[in-house]
Order: sequence, then structure tokens, then C-alpha cells
Amino acid sequence: MPPRRLPPRLSNTRGVTLSDTLTSLVSRLEGPARQGEFSRLRRGLEKEGLRVDREGHVAQSQHPHALGSKLTHPHITTDYSEALLEYITPVTSRPADAMAFLGDLHRFSYRYLGDELIWPASMPARLEGNDSIPIADYGSSNVGTMKRVYRQGLDVRYGRIMQAIAGVHYNVSLPDDLWTLLRDIDGAGDTPFNDYRSQRYFGLIRNFRRHSWLLLYLFGASPAIDRSFLPDGRVPDKLSAHGQETLISRYATSLRMSDLGYQNKVQQQLKICFNSLSNYVNTLRHAISTPWPAYEALGVNENGEWRQLNANILQIENEYYSDIRPKRVARHDETPSQALEARGVEYIEVRCLDLNPLLTLGVDETQIHFIDTFVMWCLLSESPWIPDAECEALDDNRQLVVERGRDPALRLCHAGKPRSVADWGGEILDEMRGVAELLDRLEEGTPHADAVAAMAPRLADPTLTPSGQLLARLEESGEELSDVILAIARDQAEQLRHEPMASGRERLLAELIETSHQQQAQIEAADRVSFADFLSGYFKRARESRVTDGAGR
Repeated sequence: MPPRRLPPRLSNTRGVTLSDTLTSLVSRLEGPARQGEFSRLRRGLEKEGLRVDREGHVAQSQHPHALGSKLTHPHITTDYSEALLEYITPVTSRPADAMAFLGDLHRFSYRYLGDELIWPASMPARLEGNDSIPIADYGSSNVGTMKRVYRQGLDVRYGRIMQAIAGVHYNVSLPDDLWTLLRDIDGAGDTPFNDYRSQRYFGLIRNFRRHSWLLLYLFGASPAIDRSFLPDGRVPDKLSAHGQETLISRYATSLRMSDLGYQNKVQQQLKICFNSLSNYVNTLRHAISTPWPAYEALGVNENGEWRQLNANILQIENEYYSDIRPKRVARHDETPSQALEARGVEYIEVRCLDLNPLLTLGVDETQIHFIDTFVMWCLLSESPWIPDAECEALDDNRQLVVERGRDPALRLCHAGKPRSVADWGGEILDEMRGVAELLDRLEEGTPHADAVAAMAPRLADPTLTPSGQLLARLEESGEELSDVILAIARDQAEQLRHEPMASGRERLLAELIETSHQQQAQIEAADRVSFADFLSGYFKRARESRVTDGAGR
């Protein structure tokens, strides 16, 4: 289906172009919102954090048995490393509920971590080479083995150090009754619901990619790294020494999202700009079925030792790095793309958020309310398709902000013209205020408007950003980065160990310890085929199209 024709653009008081689409939509939605005709956004958090010892080195111990099975536990698992905890909250309509659950996951874990700490920063602790980051072990089942071999493949392709980076993933979905209202407003009643929703989600994603630099500026919290993060000892020109162990980038916001962090030159040739669901799915399917010579040279199954799942551009779809992804909960016999193809986009996953070490849980309610408003603004604003030239410009803007976002001289490219972060960001916040007021129709008080207002000073004064605050602390104290973060980790651990848990969640998490281990044992006992046959069947199914009428076209 071709993109919708969009109305003309008007001028706002700043003297720059401003679409009337946003004002019109917000106005038309205010009445239904006031009357309670659409629901709140729903969100869930996935928060990572390395376990470290008392000196700040990555823990070499196994994931505590008392935290349950990392293969089957719905709320406490690991990401790449055995030491990289991952907390997953339930889906909730209130940010306070998500934060309360996340807090209790930390409090529960600290009962079983002994002297270990949860590292509160995105960039890892003091490292002792590649092998100091243990790969997660998910047991002997075929599913568990696949998860481990996938991680082994990431090691041989990129090394383990990049995989030790932590962050916050923010999953958010818009309620069905809002989609129904928007479809009526658009006069798209003949478009199947799942198709309409997917098309609009992809419009949201395109706008997110155009403007995600703003989130990197406002919430980036990794302007420095420990020298041990560079295993070959070569220091890029953009980094300068601070003390003996620390390297800083004076104006950086998020080195986690720079070419030092989650980057992959092979994947850059995929050119996914999210213009349609079919393009997205087909590009990923091509990547998981197309061999790459450099990966072939690494070997796949060498004398019975699995080095990677395959030698293709992507081993599986999860290997694709992006600051945002369209998602749908997959059934047991589906890949993520097949689930999207069959039933359309269900929610989006925001992946560009650093852990803020200055916050006990790495994120707070104000940030959640701001991101909700930003996401809704991305949805309601006009969003034409992204041509290749614009796609490259968007990548350049993001790279500039992660490396130089707090530089007053920085200029981004907006519609072919230079714009400062403060000027362009201020324009976006101006537009977001109307969206915040719409969302606050569903709330007691004005949490969304308050969140937008709270971010405005950061545009005027870069030292107020998390990256600016952290860098100022380093420069004022003269301390090493790892010492500063370690001190924060100790303080947070002391606080969380002594805070009470909600009794209901305490009982739930206690019950899940044994339940999750039993579920893992059942999965292992149920296997009837070899791992090689299991993997062959998986990739055979992964290549199948799941297009059905009324979804994903």
C-alpha cells in the first residue's frame, strides 16, 4: 500500500516549517481522550546490569541458582554474559507500576548476590581481556544450546567486550481503541486493522529514527570508558586521557551508541530504513540466509565444536542492531519476523537508552513519561518514507550527537540546512507539549507535561544532561571512572538491600525460583532430536513466509 498523502506544512512562531497534521490530530483526539474513549499506553522495561565483585571486576561466578533458571524465568535472566543480569517487568499501563516491579527485582536479587554488586553504568567495569566476560550457559536443551552457540558466534564475530555493554530497552504499545480512532479519522476503514496498525507503527518508527538523536542527547550517560574496554590498547583520536585508567570524550553523550559500542560494518549494508513491514521482513530474511565470506572463514561446526549458528550476515534476527525495532510476541514455531508477517506489529522496542548511573534503577518515571510523549509525537506527526540519502543523513546526525552532542558549535542536518541541538530540540519540545496535554487527559495531574518541561533546561545547559553531570563529577574529583561508578554501585546496593519489597511480588519471585528450574528440566527431558537436526529444522522454518490475508501486507 502506498504512503498516505499528507497535508501541507505551515510555519510556526520559530519561523520554521511545522505540519498542521499534528495540531489537527491532537485536537480531534482531545474529546475522545477527555471522555475516556482510549486507554493509556502500555509499556514494559528490560534493564541490564553486570554483576561485579567488590573491586569492580566482572563476576566469574555462575548466575545464582536462587534467582531461578535464566532460560525460563519470565523476569530475571541474563543477556550475553553469565554475569549480565537482565530484568524484565510485566506489561503495565502505569510507569509507577513498572518502576516498582523493577525496583523489587533489584531488591530480590541482592538477597542472593553476596558481596557482588550490580554495575550501574552502561559501559562495563574493569575488564581483563576478552575471556574475562563469561558467556551465558542456558543448560543442555536444544533451545538452551542454541542460545549459547549464538553468543559464541557473537564472540568470534565481534568479541565479547562489545557484548558486555548494558542498557535499558523500553517496550511500548498503543491501545487498540486509539488505533480504531485514528483509522476512523484517516478514513481508512477499508484497510484491515492489523495492516493499518503496522503501517502507522512504521510511520512512528521512521519519525523516531529521524529524531532519536534527541533521546541520545537528553539521556545519554556514557561520555567515558575504562581503558580496559580497548583490548588492543589503541586509543581513538576522539578520546583523551583522564588519570591512568580512564578515557573521556569531552562532548560525548553516549559512547555506548558510538562506533566503540553497538556497531557492525557488515550490517550497515542492509540499509533498513523502515519504510514498510514487507521490506523490513524481507531484508532480515535475506540477511539470515545469505553467507558472508569473512564469517565462513571462521567456521561453523569444527569437529563437533559449534563456533556459530551459521556463517550468514546475521545468525538470527536478534543480531541486527538498531535503535528501535518493531515487535510482536512470537509463537513457539515462529521467528520474530514471521510473527510480524503473520499478525502485524504489536509494539515497538526502544533500544538507544543508556543506564543512568546517577539513578538507583538506571531510569525513572520522568524519563518514561517523556519517552511516552516522544513516541506519541512520532506517531501523530507526518512521516513520509525515508529515501537512501535521508537515511544516511539520519545516521550522520545520530553519530554526531553521540560523539559531540554537548558541543555548542555542533550543527545537525535538518532538511538540508544546519540546525543546533538546542534550536531543533526546542522546536520538538514545543510540539510535544500539545501531545503531553493530550496524554495527561488520562491522568491525575500533568506527568507528561511536567516531564517535557523538565527536559527543556538540558537543551539550554548541556551540563545538566546525565553525560554532562557524570563528566563534571570525573573532572571535579579527578577520580577514575571505574572508581566513581564502583562507589555509586556500593551506595545503591546498600540502599536496595535495606528497602522492603511488596509482599505479593516477594511471594511471586520466591515461587518462580523452583518453578523456572522445573520448567528448564522439562524442556531438557523433552528433546528428541540432535542439536544439528534441531538447528536445521529451525532455519528451514525461518525461511518460510507467513504472510496471511489481513496482516503485514
